[in-house]
Amino acid sequence: MLDIKRIREKTDEVREGLRRRGADPVLLETVLELDRQRRALLASAEEKKNRRNATSKEIGAARKRGEDTAQVQAEVRTLGDQITALDEQLRVVEADLQAAVLRIPNVPCATIPTGTDAAANRVARVEGQPRTFSFAPQDHVTLAERLGIMDLPRATRMTGSGFPLLLGAGARLQRALIQYMLDLHTQKHGYTEMLPPFVVNSASMCGTGQLPKMADDMYHCEKDDLWLIPTAEVPVTNYFREEILDRPLPVLLTAYTPCFRREAGSAGKETRGILRVHQFDKVEMVKFVAPETSYQELESLLGHAEDVLRGLGLHYRILELCSGDISFAAAKCYDIELWAPGHNGWLEVSSCSNFEDFQARRANIRYRDAEKKVQFVHTLNGSGVALPRLMIALLENGQQEDGSVLLPPALVPYMGGVERLVPPGAGEVIGGKC
Repeated sequence: MLDIKRIREKTDEVREGLRRRGADPVLLETVLELDRQRRALLASAEEKKNRRNATSKEIGAARKRGEDTAQVQAEVRTLGDQITALDEQLRVVEADLQAAVLRIPNVPCATIPTGTDAAANRVARVEGQPRTFSFAPQDHVTLAERLGIMDLPRATRMTGSGFPLLLGAGARLQRALIQYMLDLHTQKHGYTEMLPPFVVNSASMCGTGQLPKMADDMYHCEKDDLWLIPTAEVPVTNYFREEILDRPLPVLLTAYTPCFRREAGSAGKETRGILRVHQFDKVEMVKFVAPETSYQELESLLGHAEDVLRGLGLHYRILELCSGDISFAAAKCYDIELWAPGHNGWLEVSSCSNFEDFQARRANIRYRDAEKKVQFVHTLNGSGVALPRLMIALLENGQQEDGSVLLPPALVPYMGGVERLVPPGAGEVIGGKC
């Protein structure tokens, strides 16, 4: 959340940032008005409390002089009633102010492109070359059906659309990818692995910015007030909620979790197969860093996500998102997109974001700087990476004319030495074979 002092003292800067986002200008004006009311109520209550204290002292002095104090006592009672009323008004205004501030998005970084939607995103660079085929490449659904590694109709019957089911070599490949990414981030990049809860409370969802804005996109267990996590970012970032970090910065954490989201895109091609789903696996990276280093740390975070794709030999591009396309909590964000030849398009597999102190203020995560002064940390997170579209890209880029799929060498040790997926032959059972 934004610092109310920043909103008050740098109103024009905040207003311009929200304009670049396309945010509702009424949000800011509401906060400013509630802040004015709050300060006026505080001043009035303080003035009356001072009067009551001074008047109470007068009562004692008057009694010593033998004077009648009934009128002064009545004045003190009246002031007490007025203070009680002001305190109640203040409680209501402060609650309204807190709720209003929580609905204001982060101010975008001044260096990112300005635009209203994805059309204004900037291609920062393209890495690798697309594979050329001597045959017409198939999409991942056709390949998965041929290999017997996915069963979406039965998954739909047991749960509903948007909940994938992997079989045999497909399930093994998913597991191999998760282990490959966790090993890369912990052994090469210096992250500490975490296995967090897959459900969190409302305070945690609020801390990272999912609540209140995106409540309708999440799965909520109302009886227990618990939420299925939409990303490991939520529990991992909230690991230090309400704390002053007792360790040197930066702190790097990584976690594998399933992720759950109600929104799954429009119907048609964009929801075919596992392109847009309600449940998916993801490896996440989270950084807690000093404010002065956060943008350098964002570049290194992006590099860590890229290492996953470089190691798999995949063709990808980096997008710098514009002000109207970054997430609610982000100040700057890069997306990484993989080329999928069967889909004939780019697929987002990672978002790497710098939230500056936006999440830290909501979750009250602090550290002590070199002068031992308590400050809010800056938080960053990046997908390292999401599995469904990575799986799509691997299948579609690795497909061979005979229907098999060649695996990247980096995955072979995680697949027990298996180098390719092949369709099941006569007498084979579900899940294809390696």
